[in-house]
Amino acid sequence: MNTTILAIESSCDDTSAAILRNDRILSNVIASQKVHEQYGGVVPELASRAHQQNIVPVVDAAIKNAGIQKNDINAIAFTRGPGLLGSLMVGVSFAKSFGQALNIPLIEVNHLQGHVLSHFIKENDDSPVPQFPFICLLVSGGHTQILLLKSHFEMEILGETIDDAAGEAIDKAAKIMDLGYPGGPIIDRLAQQGNPDAFQFATPNISGCNYSFSGIKTSFLYFLRDHLATDPDYIENNKADLCASIQKCIVGFLIKKLEKAVKEHGVKQIAIAGGVSANSLLRSELQRLGQKHHWQVFIPKFQFCTDNAAMVGIAGYFKYLNGEYADISLPPYAR
Repeated sequence: MNTTILAIESSCDDTSAAILRNDRILSNVIASQKVHEQYGGVVPELASRAHQQNIVPVVDAAIKNAGIQKNDINAIAFTRGPGLLGSLMVGVSFAKSFGQALNIPLIEVNHLQGHVLSHFIKENDDSPVPQFPFICLLVSGGHTQILLLKSHFEMEILGETIDDAAGEAIDKAAKIMDLGYPGGPIIDRLAQQGNPDAFQFATPNISGCNYSFSGIKTSFLYFLRDHLATDPDYIENNKADLCASIQKCIVGFLIKKLEKAVKEHGVKQIAIAGGVSANSLLRSELQRLGQKHHWQVFIPKFQFCTDNAAMVGIAGYFKYLNGEYADISLPPYAR
């Protein structure tokens, strides 16, 4: 029996809706918000207002692009958290209203689980998916974790950041150099033109499989401050090399801890997920790691790296199969 899921994602600054039939994606519509670029970061109040403007046309486009009618939908999956509370409220409220209107069940989804489970979205019969158990490096602007997945919703945290996330460190480096927003893609692009060995930045000595990026961020700031004191054009003259070097430092730290975790648990399949999984160096280093140890590597397509409703839909589909429905009284949660 086929199951059609409408999924809604509104945790931050992208309004997204998707239609999935079982584990197959039929449509995935994303409306990005350009308003935050002038502020160098997401402004929560502006984000929630933009979601209010975008949610209806985005859902309408997802349904039309999938070639279905709204009465064909069997359930609605929505991101309940974590994220910006005002943004989440828009998606949660819409999902509740739409579900009541159609008298179909609601399914709450954890945003981070959605990122990890995006590897199970199928575009055709030959789409490869990980086999349990596997280890996934979840790395985004707000979260950095190494997870051991024993089933779709049985996830053990093997390591995580004790302060800032990797994406935060990259965005902060971009902001320090006044490169623009969002900083991650800009640093990645410039890094490909620079020398990654031009500068050396130390990584902290953290026990186990945990991470810390606060020190890297701060040392980069002090490094630039010292050089700018004698050369005001230092950043402009060394921009590509600085980007390549700081990216190498952060990605190398991510890979080092991931390799440690995989070796300790004897798992042969590894994956990455989250917004930073779009980083070209991280993707190539993971491939290199897989070839070195003969591990099977799963890297998401770019469209599933950043926030999108398809990942919410696949998580919702597996919950639907288990009969895990949400009560209409459930509020969103920021953390």
